[in-house]
Amino acid sequence: MSDQLSNAQPQFLTVGEGEAAREIATLVRPAQTGNGAPALVWLSGYRSDMSGTKAVELDGLAAELGLACIRLDYSGHGLSGGSFRDGTISRWLEEALAVIRHVAPDRVILVGSSMGGWIALRLAQELARQGGPKLAGMVLIAPAPDFTSELIEPNLKAKERKSLAERGYFEERSQYSPEPNIYTRALIEDGRKNRVLDGIIETGCPVHILQGMKDADVPHAHAMKLVEHLPADDVVLTFVRDGDHRLSRPGDIALLLSAVKGIIRSSTNRQMPA
Repeated sequence: MSDQLSNAQPQFLTVGEGEAAREIATLVRPAQTGNGAPALVWLSGYRSDMSGTKAVELDGLAAELGLACIRLDYSGHGLSGGSFRDGTISRWLEEALAVIRHVAPDRVILVGSSMGGWIALRLAQELARQGGPKLAGMVLIAPAPDFTSELIEPNLKAKERKSLAERGYFEERSQYSPEPNIYTRALIEDGRKNRVLDGIIETGCPVHILQGMKDADVPHAHAMKLVEHLPADDVVLTFVRDGDHRLSRPGDIALLLSAVKGIIRSSTNRQMPA
């Protein structure tokens, strides 16, 4: 069965209305009948998609354990419609929320990589505010909450500020792709509205953060700062001494899957009667 499901065709969900409507590609693995464990939700990073190594490995774990797994490509990413340059945290958050509400699991474990960690934290806030699936846990890989205001804006060069002012975006070379990274004025301005590191974040669930200490994109001090904003939650922070930003090596993947299994176990224990 898992082989068939691993070759599943993506489904598309329309999010937004009128000119803002875009087709969001999803890959949803249903849970095995009778498996009441939380659904795993994969949230990719900036310019990453649901077919990356960590996303596929997470889906493989779901297959092995009989769990549901929800993956999506944000607009402008992967198989989804919409323009990448129209992308903002609010827009991608809206899409992730719409997909989760469409699939409608009872409980979820959010697994967010880089920018996906920021989306996960905003999802926790929105699910608490609006209602929806119960959050059973989070695993955040090199999380980059508030990266636009914390990591990009303070380091802008004069020519990048000029490009933002005159063209509405600036480009920088990507070490992961021949195409440059593009950061728009809309992304940066919207990022300020989605800040989470300006007060206490209450997820109401256990959080496991994995962070490489040789991460050139998100310094490990950023993960430590995030922990300070999660004082009410059960938080584990695991540093990988020689880990980079992607944390996609076999040992890193093993660490990720172990962290997810730990959250699954703790969610099962919390469901048991005292």
